Amino acid sequence: MLNSLDFLQAKILIVDDQQVNILLLERVLNGAGYLSVSSTMDPAQVCTLHTRDSYDLIMLDLQMPGMDGFQVMEALKKIEPDGYLPVLVITAQPDHKLRALKAGAKDFISKPFELAEVQARVHNMLEVRLLHKAARNANLILEQHVRERTAELQESYLETILSLIRAVEYKDEETGAHGRRISQYCREFALLLGLDQAHIDLIALASPMHDIGKIGIPDHILLKKDKLTGEEWRIMMEHTRIGAKILGNSKSPSLQLGAEIALNHHERWNGGGYPNGLQAENIPFAARIMYICDVYDALRSKRPYKPAFDHLKAVDIMTHGDGRTRPEHFDPLMHATFIDHHQTFNDIFESYSK
Repeated sequence: MLNSLDFLQAKILIVDDQQVNILLLERVLNGAGYLSVSSTMDPAQVCTLHTRDSYDLIMLDLQMPGMDGFQVMEALKKIEPDGYLPVLVITAQPDHKLRALKAGAKDFISKPFELAEVQARVHNMLEVRLLHKAARNANLILEQHVRERTAELQESYLETILSLIRAVEYKDEETGAHGRRISQYCREFALLLGLDQAHIDLIALASPMHDIGKIGIPDHILLKKDKLTGEEWRIMMEHTRIGAKILGNSKSPSLQLGAEIALNHHERWNGGGYPNGLQAENIPFAARIMYICDVYDALRSKRPYKPAFDHLKAVDIMTHGDGRTRPEHFDPLMHATFIDHHQTFNDIFESYSK
């Protein structure tokens, strides 16, 4: 609620090219107890003064040389953040009143002045203005609370995700290092592909969950040092479906995307992937990003069936193929982007390999 002090402390600016009018209005306002009344005879200074002092009320003469009141209001519109002009126009021209209201003024005072009218209109204008400012401040506080609560929820989601990833790390230490690199690969690759920041952050958060399904793979298969048999490989491939089940049916966008990536991150552009043999654009976009990042990291890492390759060897295999990995496995646009920016992947691998 507003009190009398709120009104008396309100900042008021009088703009008039006639000194006698300024003195008269200052006398009326000071006599009514207003404590912060200032004035200018130069309309070109109004925007500068308002930017500095943020007036609650501007009493603006319409007929002034050089820059009239209508031009002042147009200039004020450019600096008022919410478009509200706290302007009370002063005019002796009846036809200017409606025009001024259409231009954004909130009320008017006629010349010659009637002192009681001046006090009443100033009070009413200030009441509306101060209530408007109070409502705006309340909205800003509410928006801040919403941002803080959203940040808390995002932090909670992150903790959930990290807990899931740590659960896999207990079974397979390499999965943890791999997941951290994957998050960075996907973040930088999404940026190179032109995704907006919200989607970049989301895929960076969701991508480390791609192998969460390995928690359901028996240790004698997951940790086997030798090459997997056909049946063991069939079981290993089930980590995609297991991951999707673990992360599925969530309202969290990051977990939803994580489930999508977990299920589809081994699908290939030419249809030769698993678990569903999806082809081309039927493969979700994020999973296509994930696939190219996952293949690069797998080539750089030691596996039971292969040594760890250096960066140039990995890029050569992804560019020309080696029988197991072929260029047609990848989304063509993403493949070309990878080739153009492959050094970014090496930088990430070197930074997150320990």
